[in-house]
Amino acid sequence: MDDRKLQILGAIVEDYVSTREPVGSKSLLERHELGVSAATVRNDMSVLEEEGLIHQPHTSAGRVPTDKGYRAFVDHVAMVKPLSAAEKRAIRALLEDAGDVEELLARTVRLLAQLTQQVAMVQYPARRQARIRHVELVKVADSLLLVVLITESGRVDQRTVPVIAGRPAEYYAAPRDQLNRAVAGREVTDLAGPLTEYLESLPVPERPAAAEVAEALTALAATRAEDRIMMAGTANIARSAEDFARDVEPPLDVLEEQLVVPLRLFTEMHVSPGDVQVRIGSELHDRAPHQAALVGAGYGAGSHLAILGPSRMDYAAGISTVQAIARYVSRFLE
Repeated sequence: MDDRKLQILGAIVEDYVSTREPVGSKSLLERHELGVSAATVRNDMSVLEEEGLIHQPHTSAGRVPTDKGYRAFVDHVAMVKPLSAAEKRAIRALLEDAGDVEELLARTVRLLAQLTQQVAMVQYPARRQARIRHVELVKVADSLLLVVLITESGRVDQRTVPVIAGRPAEYYAAPRDQLNRAVAGREVTDLAGPLTEYLESLPVPERPAAAEVAEALTALAATRAEDRIMMAGTANIARSAEDFARDVEPPLDVLEEQLVVPLRLFTEMHVSPGDVQVRIGSELHDRAPHQAALVGAGYGAGSHLAILGPSRMDYAAGISTVQAIARYVSRFLE
């Protein structure tokens, strides 16, 4: 795509974010110094529409960006807005006198939600993730097995799974010992590899039953991972409902699904401390709705913070804020 069409795409995104109304060629020429004729703008908008970067929500309306259009904007057009000196001082002052990690992260997530007016999420530092102390397998009925997970903090979670009937309780002592050798001392977010190795070490006929136990253990561990997320700013979505209801449903849908295992939003990210990753629409998750977006950054080994909102968000401001706060938090935790 040539620079002129990228410029027009950028102008459409900026106007749509600002006005929340479909953008027409006339308004583009009035608001932006494009240096071309109205006919050229209309032709370029037609090309952008053919390429799936913008679309017309209804007849006789202007155009709005698609998720593909937002992606092109983020990748090629958006210029990160540097924070002002006052904003930097405010962030530094708020975070510097935090008493401990808990308070630091609580202040961080509130500040991120306040500055971006989106939902903010902060993952605890990886070294503070819950670790597994012990796994117990208890036969509670002829065809039911109780899987018990105990973390180093002393918290106990349990789940029943169906098993092959007729096996005595003593049968499960060996699998229990094997599981504990595989996962004891591991963080709750770090079970995929050990459990895969455990299953592959078993004779093929035993793997289906063991896979059910491993799945239950993974689900239990995920409930512990949920406790390692701080979230703020959900009211920001509710407030925007008064103005633009169709912007609200997608991020709420993401939250409703992802809150089952909210850490998934972070564990699928691979971003170094201070760097930023933007996910838009289906990039968030295979089943995520369109018109939702996540802007996240790493702030420590395996730890992230992010904002979640409608795809119609101010990416330039969001990226700069997320990046700046991630770098501040990273320095304070060194």
